Amino acid sequence: MNTVAFNFTQYMKDLEYLVNIDSGSHTVAGTVQMADFFASAFATLGWNVQRLELASDIGPCLEVSNGKGPYDVLICVHMDTVFAEGTVAKRPFTVRDGQAFGPGVVDMKSCCLSVLYGLRAMQEDGNLGGVKVCVAFNSEEEIGSHRARPWLEQLSQQSRHVFVIEGARANGALVNMRKGGGRYSLTFTGLAAHAGVEPEKGINAVNELGYWIVALQQLNNYPAGTSVNVGVVSGGSAANVVPDLAQAEVDFRFTDYAEAKRIRAGIDDLLARPHTPGIQVHVEGGISRPPMVPTDKTDVLCQAVEQAGRDLGIDVQWAGTGGGSDGNFSAAMGIPTIDGLGPIGGNAHGEREFLNIDSIEPRLNLLCRSILAAARLK
Repeated sequence: MNTVAFNFTQYMKDLEYLVNIDSGSHTVAGTVQMADFFASAFATLGWNVQRLELASDIGPCLEVSNGKGPYDVLICVHMDTVFAEGTVAKRPFTVRDGQAFGPGVVDMKSCCLSVLYGLRAMQEDGNLGGVKVCVAFNSEEEIGSHRARPWLEQLSQQSRHVFVIEGARANGALVNMRKGGGRYSLTFTGLAAHAGVEPEKGINAVNELGYWIVALQQLNNYPAGTSVNVGVVSGGSAANVVPDLAQAEVDFRFTDYAEAKRIRAGIDDLLARPHTPGIQVHVEGGISRPPMVPTDKTDVLCQAVEQAGRDLGIDVQWAGTGGGSDGNFSAAMGIPTIDGLGPIGGNAHGEREFLNIDSIEPRLNLLCRSILAAARLK
């Protein structure tokens, strides 16, 4: 195939429209608006569009396909962002110095849009042929895909390859490895008492939390790719009250399941040996995303994508990252999965999130050629 032809001016207008929608994971009206846009666009192309209402506190997911499975390629994208409602009013879509800015501009509204434009161009040019493609538009990826996971895994089982269209790294690299991860919620329950009159009668929940923070920090093993982060803590009601309640949220990342087991063993040891007499500790949580680790079949797919890049004059490089994606689920099932096939950008999840506008067209072409290359693999 030659390079795809698409209306760049219209692409940028559509991107402005999408970025200027508040579509945080729990902003249901916004994710509904996102889903309506893509459902309408693909229905116009004659694709099958199914809306899945997985829960009342999230927007619909979309399952879009040009035929029945098994699929040559499953494409995973997400419509939700990490940003609170009202963020668009504070910093709407803007363009300056060759970059576009705005909440979710690269993570991943431009990525969703590139999938639409790429597949539409391939269909109109007759390049899809007998290639079977399914696109999964997730509405809760940024909060862990807990409700969407069974659906994504079911689609993955029907697919030979999985492409996750997160934005490429700032240096242009694609992603073929992601860490696994999870969360633990810790609740410490003690006994309140007057801190001046009879402090000895109290059981200080914050005191126990302090010991846990130090101990959890010691579970980090950066050379092995393991991180443990106590990211949110709370406790106490007043300085003159022995606190009877404290809480913490803990994030952990790993590449080897043995490390995840080591972290859990460390938590169990803390549970068995409390420092504060009489304290009660409740732990909830565990692994939420398995690691995305390349296999021999993944390497074959990577080589095909590299050749597609060479055909376009793009030097495809690969990177690993600690962030998770829906590709973690399909990779754990043994299905060749690659990530980062979207446009190039950076500073995702932050106020300075950006998209390199000149990367839109070459990355769209790389996506289209990669779909064909994957379909040709046996």
